[in-house]
Amino acid sequence: MSIPENLDRFLEARKIPFRTETHPEAFTAQQVAQASHVPGHSFAKSVIVAVDGKIWMAVVPATERVDLRRMQACLGAKKVRLASEAEFAPLFVGCDIGAMPIFGSLYDIPVIVSHELTENEEIAFTAGTHRDIVRIRTSDYLAAEKPNVCEREAILAGTT
Repeated sequence: MSIPENLDRFLEARKIPFRTETHPEAFTAQQVAQASHVPGHSFAKSVIVAVDGKIWMAVVPATERVDLRRMQACLGAKKVRLASEAEFAPLFVGCDIGAMPIFGSLYDIPVIVSHELTENEEIAFTAGTHRDIVRIRTSDYLAAEKPNVCEREAILAGTT
């Protein structure tokens, strides 16, 4: 099991119980959820966006996609777009690209989460690699990360 050291320290320091699991290599959130035997609506994926020129992390279920216009309205932003890999890759030291954990605070990145994820008792997310996940209670995630929470219709565009 190989999760980023900063994630491990973060969870331990906050006394957040967590389980790590390894699965066959997978690259999309839907593939990871399937390989990990986690329902897609309970698997949290991070989508990196630029909000008025600043990098943000949108955390949504693996089954959904971010609606940039709705996110813009929710945040009261002037412009929201998907960030390029060149913009965000240097920020996630120690992580495989596309496998960033959902704790933006580890990287000084603000987080917005869809309300739908908050309805799950437990969520799973990629742990910095394309082979590892972490499972935690949703309440622990919300307490530790303190993300902006938008209603489902505010940032989700529907099933992918």
